[in-house]
Amino acid sequence: MDLPVMPPVQPMLAKAVKGVPDPARLDPLGLSFEPKWDGFRCLVFRDGDEVELTSRNTKPLTRYFPELVAAIREQLPRRCVLDGEIFVASTVRDGKGRLEFEVLQERIHPAESRITLLAEQTPASFVAFDLLALDDTSFLDRPFHERRAALADALGHLDATGPCHLTRTSTDPVVAEEWFHTFEGAGLDGVIAKPMSAPYAPNARTMLKIKHERTADVVLAGYREHKTSTAEKPLIGSLLLGLYEDGELQHIGVSASFTAARRAELFAELQELVVPIAEHPWGAGRSS
Repeated sequence: MDLPVMPPVQPMLAKAVKGVPDPARLDPLGLSFEPKWDGFRCLVFRDGDEVELTSRNTKPLTRYFPELVAAIREQLPRRCVLDGEIFVASTVRDGKGRLEFEVLQERIHPAESRITLLAEQTPASFVAFDLLALDDTSFLDRPFHERRAALADALGHLDATGPCHLTRTSTDPVVAEEWFHTFEGAGLDGVIAKPMSAPYAPNARTMLKIKHERTADVVLAGYREHKTSTAEKPLIGSLLLGLYEDGELQHIGVSASFTAARRAELFAELQELVVPIAEHPWGAGRSS
């Protein structure tokens, strides 16, 4: 693989704000609004038949989504680097699609046979919302309005059938407000606002996110260790959260925003609650 932007690359991030912001106050060229997809953040690197998918934390995702690799070879430019989201959508009773994050999580499985089965039963889609490179040109230093124009030109042939899509955008805050309320029923997570004049800044919070705020009393069911955790200095990476439904504890998400100091404190605090996996509600039938 030989691209003008090569992995690993950490994607550009967003900081939370309350309400749809006034574009004129934040950027002389305004803001571009788009739906906030509820899936796995993914950078796509394609050089001919070579395709690599990487996560927000630069971990490889390629092996988990063979159907997307095939679709990318068929539908996307031969040499490109795209920022986007992997999602799984299901059809509900009203005939409309809804994003299913829990179903998407099941795709991360160690067994190739299971991955192959799920690729057929719950195929994933990819929606692109930014352009890092095309052919021999890097777009990292270009303002978003140029990146978006080039992305729309390169992906304008895509239609609603997918599985590769181009996200919709608007510069109208009234439309963004409508999306914020209308798309919640489809499982989308809010709205993203991007300064039109800003370059692509890996791992920097230069975008804005307006998220739906929902609260609930949940069960702390477990944890994952942080990628930098060691035996000498164990750290919590994320807390696994659940809710009971019909007497069974269902996984509903994670909490992962902690300082390094708090990650160490949480690990120590939670050790007295650790139980053998066979005694855990999610460990039925497992002995270790």
